[in-house]
Amino acid sequence: MEVQETTAACRDAFAELASPARIHDPYPFIRWLREHDPVHRAASGLFLLSRHADIYWALKATGDAFRGPAPGELARYFPHAATSLSLNLLASTLAMKDPPTHTRLRRLISRDFTMRKIDNLRPSIARIVEARLDGMAPALERGEAVDLHQDFALALPILVFAELFGMPHDDMFGLATGIGAILEGLSPHASDPRLAAADAASARVKAYFGGLIQRKRTHPCHDIVSMLVGAHEDDVDTLSDAELISMLWGMLLGGFTTTAATIDHAVLAMLAYPEQRHWLQGDAMGVKAFVEEVLRCDAPAMFSSIPRIAQRDIELGGVVIPKNADVRVLIASGNRDPDAFADPDRFDPARFYGTSPGMSTDGKIMLSFGHGIHFCLGAQLARVQLAESLPRIQARFPTLALAGLPTREPSAFLRTFRALPVRLRAQGAEMRVVVDQNLCGTSGQCVLALPGTFRQREPDGVAEVCRATVPQALHAAVRLAASQCPVAAIRVIRGEAGGDERASADNAPSPAAEAERHADRDQRNPGGHHGTV
Repeated sequence: MEVQETTAACRDAFAELASPARIHDPYPFIRWLREHDPVHRAASGLFLLSRHADIYWALKATGDAFRGPAPGELARYFPHAATSLSLNLLASTLAMKDPPTHTRLRRLISRDFTMRKIDNLRPSIARIVEARLDGMAPALERGEAVDLHQDFALALPILVFAELFGMPHDDMFGLATGIGAILEGLSPHASDPRLAAADAASARVKAYFGGLIQRKRTHPCHDIVSMLVGAHEDDVDTLSDAELISMLWGMLLGGFTTTAATIDHAVLAMLAYPEQRHWLQGDAMGVKAFVEEVLRCDAPAMFSSIPRIAQRDIELGGVVIPKNADVRVLIASGNRDPDAFADPDRFDPARFYGTSPGMSTDGKIMLSFGHGIHFCLGAQLARVQLAESLPRIQARFPTLALAGLPTREPSAFLRTFRALPVRLRAQGAEMRVVVDQNLCGTSGQCVLALPGTFRQREPDGVAEVCRATVPQALHAAVRLAASQCPVAAIRVIRGEAGGDERASADNAPSPAAEAERHADRDQRNPGGHHGTV
């Protein structure tokens, strides 16, 4: 992007992120912002932090250097705060609370969201995953396109939450239809009709959860709502019905769209980087590493949406943030900061292999679930859904491909989808591979990996190709060898159209953008199959 264009746009980074071009690929602009205006003051007066170190500090300092808005301040950000049901529910959620109120609510809720309790849901989640894939299989096997977003990525967390809350599946699908309207109404710039639609949907959710709480109180089951309603009878402190409703409402808003978006991005990463699929075919640590790298590369929430108010004057990077200023953090930028993650635009699950969740091998924190007192309560639930889904999708549909360009929601805040059309690619498609012998570093890695495909030329040791075309069974291995070539000398030539790509360290802006590029080529050449696996 042109620096002159960016400088003008940077008068308001939030407006720039909402532009159609940035919805598709925000990362060039984000990189510029991080390098040239890392403590950005938007036209609205909001501050936006984009360096990993600053974001990490700000998230950790919430409750100390920063606070949430007081009830009387909410109208500063939301003009209809006093009259809107949705905004009143938002004000009651954990995300808006400060200690000691936040500490009390988090303590009462988090004991039912322990890692062990969420891991106990794995068999149920696995059954839901298998059932959704069973439902998609007939159409895919007939050669038809399927909307993976609607049929799988969005349906899975809806069904998981139904199990978690002890609700009939149809009831949860009914409530989920209003989530989009509520999220649109929570924008500070929402029109009166959008806010009215949000409040109508919130009223339905509130009424349903009020009835659910009463049913669970009378007939408790082994679900999280029953546990919360039981309110830990051995504990003097309990959750009121109003607190319970606002907590469940907040979980509903935060649990569907972000998990669905991450599943979508994970599938796009599988399609864009087939040489990385081996992480999904091995041990659980490999699957975990793939999931964490998806979350790092494409955070579902671009920036923090909840106001964080500076409790004093704060200086960051030579910029003074005045007391009472509203500060947001650009999570997507922190996750791609080269000072935190080496070669940050490269999709590389190895950076998270063998580590604690969210921590890279260099000890840096992936920020997509936040940090500090407002760390996402549902992080482990989202991770389990991804870990149970991706290996099964890979094993069940190894030739999955895009059937068209994904359609994104026009949101600057959430990188979510409206549709993700997929199909099965024809078996036996042609792949050819060539070596740029001017680049070859004579390491011999490709020969060691695939001696029947590559050999070293005498006497200089330069690699050359043994076969004109690569059989289908070796496609993934050839891609892996190409990706590991230290000098990027191996090129994969795919399909009848002769599409040429260097399958190595040429980094796409994001897995989604790379997969969309492949889909665009497929649409231009609908009769050709390009041999990706």
